[in-house]
Amino acid sequence: MLKSTEHSDELIEILLSDVLEVYGYDFTGYSRASLKRRILRLYEMDKFVSFAEYRYKIRTEPGYFKRFLEEITINVTEMFRDPAFYKTLRNEILPRLGTYPFIRIWVAGCSTGEEAYSVAIFLKELNLLHKSLIYATDINSEVVANANQAMIPLNKIKLYTENYIAAGGSEHFIDYYTANYSLGKLKDELKSKIIFSTHNLVTDNSFNEFQLILCRNVLIYFDRPLQNKVFELFNNSLEKFGYLALGTKETLDFSSVAKNFERLKGEKIWRKIHEL
Repeated sequence: MLKSTEHSDELIEILLSDVLEVYGYDFTGYSRASLKRRILRLYEMDKFVSFAEYRYKIRTEPGYFKRFLEEITINVTEMFRDPAFYKTLRNEILPRLGTYPFIRIWVAGCSTGEEAYSVAIFLKELNLLHKSLIYATDINSEVVANANQAMIPLNKIKLYTENYIAAGGSEHFIDYYTANYSLGKLKDELKSKIIFSTHNLVTDNSFNEFQLILCRNVLIYFDRPLQNKVFELFNNSLEKFGYLALGTKETLDFSSVAKNFERLKGEKIWRKIHEL
């Protein structure tokens, strides 16, 4: 364990500069406390003799950097997480989008894909999936690859089913997957309307114009300037009258683009009412 907090802070800043220089991943705007905790956890877990050795391995071995990236990015998700939010999405937001000839949705920070598949299920139940496309992106290529497999652990099925019912699902959740040993395989129809790809919210640009963007429980790990940068990206990526959905502890209110949005009652959902 690194003894001095001040010394470890300095070393972590150097390491983050390395990561930006060598791989182009910019973590300098991430909330320091949780990021530092995860970096030091991996350092201890892999039993490095010194931080210099740790830094050298990350700089020079892309395979190990991949492990580093997997460990320090947060990938906690579940289907229909926060059922009250999904109920609002199903009953209020998605039906309004149904008036469009084609619906484009971006799930930013999609992790292993549960949120994207949850949205696809409700689009299907509203008879909108056939004219929809969901872009699901994450900085971590490993979790994106997992998401593309459309597999869910069967030990979570009970939780997912309860969430689905609480969110207002109108069918039987069991109809959306087939059991295969310890995993459930989600229906191909859902996956066919989702494009999974890597995208870095910090450095990459807007790539489409969307009617709905979901970025929930991602921005809590960013500092204010970086959050603001991401909100500008979302503002540029949303059509007028499009919707932006955030996590329960996140807000658009302090952002430089807040004046372009109005918040809906209840959930953390904003509607874009002005252009730039």
